[in-house]
Formats: sequence, C-alpha cells, structure tokens
Amino acid sequence: MNVEGIQPIAKRVAEELKIHGHTRIDHYSWMRLSDEQKSAENKDDQTLEVEFYLKEENSYFESVMADTKSFQEALFQEMKGRIKEDDESVPYFKNGYYYVTRFEKGSQYPIYSRKKESLEHPEEILFDVNQEAKGYEYFQLGGLNISPNNELVAFATDTVSRRQYTIQIKNLKTGETYSDKIENTTGGSVWANDNKTLYYTKKDPVTLRSQKIYKHTLGTDASEDVEVYYEEDETFGTYVYKTKSQEYIVIGCFNTVSSEFRVLSANDPSGDFKIIQTRERNLEYGLSHYKDHFYIQTNKDGAQNFKLMKTSVNHTAKENWEDVIAHREDTLLEDISIFKDYLVIEERTNGLSKIRIKKWDNTQDYYLPFDEETYSVDVYANPEFDIDTIRYSYNSFTTPNSVIDFNMKDKTKEIKKEQEVLGGHFDKNNYKSERIWATARDGKKVAISLVYHNDTVLNEKTPLLQYAYGSYGYTISDGFSSTRLSLLDRGFVYALAHIRGSQYLGREWYEDGKMLNKKNTFYDFIDCSKHLIENKYTSPDHLYAMGGSAGGLLMGAIINMAPELYHGIVAAVPFVDVVSTMLDESIPLTTGEFDEWGNPKEKEYYHYILSYSPYDQVEEKEYPNMLVTTGYFDSQVQYWEPAKWVAKLRELKTDDNLLLLHTNMDTGHGGASGRFDALKETARDYTFLLALENQIENN
Repeated sequence: MNVEGIQPIAKRVAEELKIHGHTRIDHYSWMRLSDEQKSAENKDDQTLEVEFYLKEENSYFESVMADTKSFQEALFQEMKGRIKEDDESVPYFKNGYYYVTRFEKGSQYPIYSRKKESLEHPEEILFDVNQEAKGYEYFQLGGLNISPNNELVAFATDTVSRRQYTIQIKNLKTGETYSDKIENTTGGSVWANDNKTLYYTKKDPVTLRSQKIYKHTLGTDASEDVEVYYEEDETFGTYVYKTKSQEYIVIGCFNTVSSEFRVLSANDPSGDFKIIQTRERNLEYGLSHYKDHFYIQTNKDGAQNFKLMKTSVNHTAKENWEDVIAHREDTLLEDISIFKDYLVIEERTNGLSKIRIKKWDNTQDYYLPFDEETYSVDVYANPEFDIDTIRYSYNSFTTPNSVIDFNMKDKTKEIKKEQEVLGGHFDKNNYKSERIWATARDGKKVAISLVYHNDTVLNEKTPLLQYAYGSYGYTISDGFSSTRLSLLDRGFVYALAHIRGSQYLGREWYEDGKMLNKKNTFYDFIDCSKHLIENKYTSPDHLYAMGGSAGGLLMGAIINMAPELYHGIVAAVPFVDVVSTMLDESIPLTTGEFDEWGNPKEKEYYHYILSYSPYDQVEEKEYPNMLVTTGYFDSQVQYWEPAKWVAKLRELKTDDNLLLLHTNMDTGHGGASGRFDALKETARDYTFLLALENQIENN
C-alpha cells in the first residue's frame, strides 16, 4: 500500500453541547446533512462541502490502495469462482405451488418463479430482478406476498438503501403491475382471506419508526387506505403478520423489553382487532396459533430464558396462560414452529443450537443429533401446516451449508441440497475448527470459535482476524463462509468471540452486555484478544479485528481502551457517536433503543455512555491501522458518525498508521445490493488486512 498520499484534513468548527452541567465540544458536527439536503437537485454550500470532503477521503483511499488493485480484482475473482453462478434454491411447496429462487450465470440478482402442483410443470416467472434493477445503482426487491387465491402478489422495492420500501401489487394472471404505489413502508404486507384486503406498515418519514398499520383495498387509490392502528409510544414499533394457520391477522408492537399483540380473523377484514395481553414493562411475549389456542413464548413469571405457554383464543389475558414447556435456567427458548401433528422447538444450550421435535399427543419427544463441536442450524419457514416433514439448514465453520428435509414421523432425512464450493481446491478435511474459552476480567467464561487451515502453524507470527457483534441479543452462529477461505488459505485464523450482548449463553448473557453493563461487551472482546495472545495463537503485531454497525461501536471502543493489542481494524458502518445520536430523537432508531443503550437525557446514562462512546473518547495516542466504511444513504448508522470519527482520529492520533475512510455514495447500511458487488466490498476489506500482514513479512 502507498502511504505517501496526502491525508484529507477536515475543517474544525467548534460547537458546544451542554447537558447535565457538562459541556462537550464537537468540531465536526457541520458534516451532518438532512435527507432533504442530500436529495436536493440544487445542492447548498454545506452539502457541497460535505460531499467534497467525503470524495476527498475516497480519493485518498484509492491512492493508498492503488497498488493493490490487481490483487483486489484477483481476490474478487477467486471468491466469485467459488460460487455456483447458475444456482437455485430448493423448491418449497405452498398452497398448490412450488416456489424457486434462482440465479443465472453472470447475473447480479435473483429470479423468482413458481410451478403449479408439480416440478414438471412449466415455470412461471414472478420477477426477474435483473430486469427490475436496470438503471439503479442500488435495488432491493422484497416482501413477496402471494394472495390466498394465488392470483396476486404484493411486492416491495427500495432503490436508495434507506429501507423505505414502496409496495405495489402485480396480477399474476395478466402480468399487469397496478399503478398504485404505497410509499414509505417496511416492505412487508399481509393478505386477508378475501384476496382483496392488504395490511401493511407505514414508517415515520423522519425517524423511520414503524408506527402505523394501514388497510388497502384492491382497486382503490392508496390515498383512501384506512389506518387501523397507530403506535403512539415513540419507544415502540409495530408490524403485521398472518399466523401459519392462516386464520388470524396479527398486529405486533414491540420495544426492547415489552411486547403486545392484537388479532383479527383473516376472514373478517372489516372487523376490529382484539388485544391479547396489554403491554407491561419487562413482559415480552410472541404469538402463534394452533386449533383453539394461542401459543405464547414469554418471559412471564421471571422466565428469563423464556418458556412456552398457551391460552384459549377466547380468554387471552395472561392470568389464563398455561405452561406447555417450563422455563429452564440452562436453555434459551429461541423459536417454535407449529405443524398439525408436531411442535418444533429451537433452543440454545451452552451456546449450541438444538432442534427438539415434540408430537402434540406426547408420543414422541426427541432432539435432532448434531456431531460437530460447533455448528449452525436454522429451521426454515416451513409454510405448509399439514405435513410430517421439517426443513432445516445445517453448516459449520468447515462444512458448507446443506438443506435437509427431516421426516418427523419415521426420523429419516434427505439432503435436498449441499452448497457447492467451486474452484476445485476446497476439501473440508483441510480445515480445523475448535471452541475454546477465555476468562474475562470478572471471571465469566467467554467462548471463542476458531477455524484455520491444517497447514497453519499457531504461534506469535500467525495472523488472526477476531470478529464479534455483541448487541441486541443477536447471536452469530458458527457458520460456513466460502469467501472466508481466501483468508484461511493464506494462513489466517478466524476467531468469532461470543461476547456478552448476544444470547449465546442465554438471556442473562444479553442482559449483562447492555445498558449500564455495556462495557462488559468491550471487556470480553479485549479479554478474548489477550487470551489468544497469551496462548500463542497470535500476537499484537498480527492480531486484527473486524465488526460492523453495533460491532463497529465495539471496534471504536476497543481501540480507545486497548489499541496496543491490534495491528489493524476494519470498522463497517460503525455506530460511534453514541451520545449525540441517543440524545437526538429525530434520528432513526433512537427512541426505540433507550432500553438497549440507556437514555442519556438521564444523568447516570449520559455519563456511562460518554465513558465509552468512541467518538467522545478519542485521545492523543497511537491507534492501529484502520479501514472505516460507510454508506451515504445509511438510515441506521448515519454516514456522519464514521466521517466525524475519522476526522477526529486524524486530528488527535500520534502514529503514522493508516487511517482510511471509504464512503459508498450510492448505498446505505447493507452495502451493495448485487451479489457480485457485495463480493467486491469483501475483497476490498480482506485486501486491506492481507496487505498489512504482507508489509510485516517484507520488513
């Protein structure tokens, strides 16, 4: 990499931010633009100045990485070469049709199709997204929702990457897409059983909070749609779905610590929704339907890891709920799937996922067997109700993904599809995975899942990439990645740290990594790094870290707390200006996340968040080499957070290490929408890491 380029220096304009008798000085708040400024045809001076700065940073990135371009392209082709380009999903059957998603060779986007009654029947193409995406830098199609009579499909598109979807309806008999467009939605929708009433969720145009449920009647203008629910509490969001039984339309309301549901017969769209159980703080529950009962996953009665209860459809208040599966201290109840004769339960014990099969008449109750030390297993949607077969996917760090149909009655299984890793070089036996446990500073044991090539020698000179997320209770499983092979085949170890803030070890693991316990997330990651160094898996000269979004916050925190441990960092769309964002309720996601981070308008939370907020804690000291990426239209972590952070780091850091910012000026939080464009971003990030490692070897 060329380190001779001229680094962009952002101007400094001091802004005083006062609260709780404390003053912060923000020199880079001028970088914040409104959506109106970004999208205006005639851009004002501030917009031009911000865009000029971001493009300067992009130019600096390009100049530094210029001599790696050929390698990036080779790495991209290598990753692309492992993918079966003309691939398709395992067909699934729903309401008389087999549905398939497939890719054609060279295409960026999928083709959605179906076949009536038999796979031998002619293919009916629902959408060729390659055609739909023409002319757009970013294009996302989602929310496909077929009407009960199979004649209509509601679908949603996003062409900006702000997750503000436009819903339309297509007639599958005539091929006509109706002119009505329903703007600013979450993308999802639900048909009532009359085949003409469609429910959907609208967002607040500024905060993007999902706040209103509307009812659209086929053949009427969207301006005539009826509001059926408005979530007034700004800390809650709302959504709508249909039970698997097809009997109820359900409106769900949620925040971090409580939930509430309303139901309506799907046969009576003119009726009124009936509440199941009024919301209570710290009472969470989920809702499924079977025969005369609603089945409820809940933390009621102090069931921290959740339990399964049921209640009559006519008497739904919590005093009528009965236990079906009791709470267990060592097992997290993650999800359930209901079939006519079986209940399928997804659980997690000691970090490992399990699938439990239980017959409603109690004549069968067993677990599916899995042999590897670490793995990832997920139950598919399984839309059919009256069936004895469950479909699930299985993979691990060394085993590519398989889609498996399991007969719950006779316990036989059929592998419907195994992921093909092309290129002729992959053999799972060439790689080793293991799970080790690090001891955090407070004595808690933190799992680290590792994978590396058999030829990789573990010592102080071994390059190791440590990854984690650690927020919102989201657990990253130990899954296969064909792109990751490009690191493993070049001698890297990949380490996934299962830190607090996830639910890897149950709900308590999450609770101990949020709010006033949030620093445990950062301490766990750092202590895992120290464990890997002390046990000679690597050393600070060869240890790298990566995280995105809230995992980017993690990256920002660890380099402030322990920069000496890491040679390089990749922070993708990082949430780093935590205090300012959580004080601003006009920013998307803020109000709904007070129970994740705390509300800094309260003095205790302000000072705690301030003590770890990466942007606020930047100091005059040495920092690792860093690559920071963002999207100009990101609705979840606004582009100005990483831009301000990089500017402040440039101002204060005392080292000569690389600091690169790359802004995708066309996309948002998820990056590129095409499958190959997304690979180019991965190749870019891996090139940065491999180039840093190569520099060490050449010095």
